[in-house]
Amino acid sequence: MNNHVEETELIIITGMSGAGKTVAIQSFEDLGFFTIDNLPPTLLPTFLKLMRDSGKSMKRVAAVMDLRGGDFFDSLVDAIDDLSKEPKVSITILFLDAENEALVSRYKESRRSHPLSPGGLVLGGIKKERDMLSDLQGRAQHIYNTSNMTPRQLKERITSDFSSKTSNVFTVNVVSFGFKHGMPIDADLVFDVRFLPNPYYIEELKPLSGLDNSVSSYVLKWQETQTLIQKLTDLLQFMIPQYKREGKAQLVIAFGCTGGQHRSVTLAEYYGKLLGKNNKVIVTHRDVKTRKE
Repeated sequence: MNNHVEETELIIITGMSGAGKTVAIQSFEDLGFFTIDNLPPTLLPTFLKLMRDSGKSMKRVAAVMDLRGGDFFDSLVDAIDDLSKEPKVSITILFLDAENEALVSRYKESRRSHPLSPGGLVLGGIKKERDMLSDLQGRAQHIYNTSNMTPRQLKERITSDFSSKTSNVFTVNVVSFGFKHGMPIDADLVFDVRFLPNPYYIEELKPLSGLDNSVSSYVLKWQETQTLIQKLTDLLQFMIPQYKREGKAQLVIAFGCTGGQHRSVTLAEYYGKLLGKNNKVIVTHRDVKTRKE
């Protein structure tokens, strides 16, 4: 009799109501995960044991656990702590978030009431839910802000992060953005590069972006930029190994300028290439296509 027990990869999908958990669970199903929606946390250990005893090959499991579980949801942290002691269970928490305005808009479009404010103001329920989930969000290895994501983009992000058979690959997400469009709330490190010379005021560079060689060359030629790169590279070379040692699955580094078109894009591209030499790196330019002049 073979007593060897293979490790079970468990993805817990949680987060704000209306942030995309339905799309997420469908995406994991497409990736070959065994999926279950609205599983009460108290039943999680029993569920995993039943899977093992069944003899079926269910080594990758994704489960949505949210406030629909009512009082059972309070036991989620305890259940995670208990399972983390299991030698053959690898747990990853995916937390889906979105800005309040985006969540309110989605509820109005669906004409649904919030589970924490049935018949009341949606925003009140959202604020209560955010407070209740703050501790769990702090435990998450992956946090997605879906405010500006389409369902397709959310699915592509999940596919990129979870399609690999190796679940503990450290990923650096480098993002460029414009402060006038708002800061990305899922960023771990934010660097304001608005002090650098601005190509926006050069007539031939104004309609271009940091993806164009002429713009990136302009931004990178200044002593201020080179000094920033020198100091920032030293900082990141120190910090990234510390994040890896802590067990963090991803790091989101955001570069911001005024409109998210020139300086931030140039720096994001530069560090995407530099950090990509030793890490899995995904570069995203949030505001290049949305900027209007």
